[in-house]
Amino acid sequence: MDSEGLGRLLIVAGVVAIAIGLLVRTGALGWFGNLPGDIRIESERTRVFIPITSMLIVSVTLSLLLSLLRR
Repeated sequence: MDSEGLGRLLIVAGVVAIAIGLLVRTGALGWFGNLPGDIRIESERTRVFIPITSMLIVSVTLSLLLSLLRR
């Protein structure tokens, strides 16, 4: 990858990070982490959160995006 391609990649990553940050800040991603299949176990001393469904959605989305960008 040449320096021009790396520069573009960094700019795109920055724009995506800003967009995600704005969505989190406005509460548009309030559903994330509260999906059916996300495991949450709470007791007096311990809290365990395992976001299985949420991470599957992230994985599929990133796989599709990277697949489209490679073409």
